[in-house]
Amino acid sequence: MSDLAEAAGQADLQLITIGRVGVDLYPEQIGVPLARVRTFAKSLGGSPTNVAVAAARLGHRSAVVTKVGDDGFGLYVREALASFGVDTRFVGTDPTLRTPIVFTELYPPDRFPLLFYREPKAPDLNITTDELDLGVIMRVPVLWTSGTALSDEPSRSTTVEAVRTARGRVIHDLDHRPAFWSSPEDARAEAEQILEYARVVVGNIEEAEMATGSGDPDVAAERLLEMGPELAIVKRGPHGTLARSKAERVEVPAVEIEVVNGLGAGDAFGGALVHGLLLGWDLVRTLTFANAAGAIVASRLACADAMPTEREVETLLRGVHV
Repeated sequence: MSDLAEAAGQADLQLITIGRVGVDLYPEQIGVPLARVRTFAKSLGGSPTNVAVAAARLGHRSAVVTKVGDDGFGLYVREALASFGVDTRFVGTDPTLRTPIVFTELYPPDRFPLLFYREPKAPDLNITTDELDLGVIMRVPVLWTSGTALSDEPSRSTTVEAVRTARGRVIHDLDHRPAFWSSPEDARAEAEQILEYARVVVGNIEEAEMATGSGDPDVAAERLLEMGPELAIVKRGPHGTLARSKAERVEVPAVEIEVVNGLGAGDAFGGALVHGLLLGWDLVRTLTFANAAGAIVASRLACADAMPTEREVETLLRGVHV
């Protein structure tokens, strides 16, 4: 995908993400239910927002199209994004809805149940097409979209308009949160629609199964390719990452690390994936780097606030503790 690397040097922004944002309130006590948690750490959250931060930490000019409430948490989101070097020009404000907050419980290594406060509706689901700068989207080398943005209107139509504009440069994250959908079938139908325009699709094995009906990574990747993308990436946690194109099959092992909170690992992976594609790296190098970036965030409590620098990732890959 050398054309993405070529375009990256010429663009004002190298990455735009669209969709979910929130404020994470994660427990500082591990292995206890929320009822017994004494203190929480506040950090920026929301998968597409985390990806924008992850890419910015790796040196790329990033922006996020999202919306917050007219409240203190909304101000916090803007200030946090700016502090990470993410362009905030496309962060809107809903006059009535509140900025979402998210709680979790921490049961390492693999159980982190989430509790979303996005009622009656999250502001980021109220992004409208007239709030898009289609001229900027037309030029950006990578547009990152996510499944949650397809779960309601007007966000769904807005996302479709954006991907039609950026066709050929879209990475779609399946990002399936069952709580946001009436049924898996509805989520699958919307995924199929958006993948017609995507160049790359990425998701974990559960998300790939949602979109394809198969829990077999190879079968799921093949079915994802049939929907339109050139490259399908299936993240398998401790079993590493599988990537398939029509001409190539790549498996990259996971990077072993002590897990604290696995929730932001996939978003760190996403930002690192963008990093590798924009630099023109080969697929093995890109996925190896992305797995390591995800591992670093899994070893930390926060999501956006924990995104690593390139030096930290390379240090881990050299076998030095981060």
